[in-house]
Amino acid sequence: MKLVVGLGNPGREYQNTRHNIGFIVLDNYLGKVDWKEKMDALYYSEMINGEQIIYIKPQTFMNLSGIAVNKFAKYYKILASDILVIQDDLDLEVGKFKIKRNSSSGGHNGIKSIINELGTDEFARLKIGIGKDKNIPTMDYVLGKLSKNEKENLNSNMDSFNNIIKLFTIEGINKALEYNNKK
Repeated sequence: MKLVVGLGNPGREYQNTRHNIGFIVLDNYLGKVDWKEKMDALYYSEMINGEQIIYIKPQTFMNLSGIAVNKFAKYYKILASDILVIQDDLDLEVGKFKIKRNSSSGGHNGIKSIINELGTDEFARLKIGIGKDKNIPTMDYVLGKLSKNEKENLNSNMDSFNNIIKLFTIEGINKALEYNNKK
């Protein structure tokens, strides 16, 4: 069993913001699905090659994302090594990406919360660049709406994001890392 987590903030006012990249990528990957709600998250589940894959979008605010992730991990007995979190990253240029595992939060409050709740950093992350603007306070920047140019940059890499999620769900993190290293 695997868990794929898209990070973001709930509510219309946060749609299409930089901090909601996880929600945006997960929605693109899954297309129109029937999300259900439980354990502080919207979730969707499917079977792939006989293995259950659960996708969630925590409905707590970003800095409490770990609550929902931990609830799902405990309830379904999912190992941290079988979790992929899709997050925004200020230190990467818009649309650039990398996969990490066993690393610190890098200052990302959603990741800090997940590490604290799970008690480990041994989960994988698909880090998607949102860039940064030193003239705008970080909080205002991450909660700002994506520009047309930023959306285009993200969309140009959406196939890569989808391939990473697919590889993780079907073949595991090592195959996703191999794909990332070839890029």
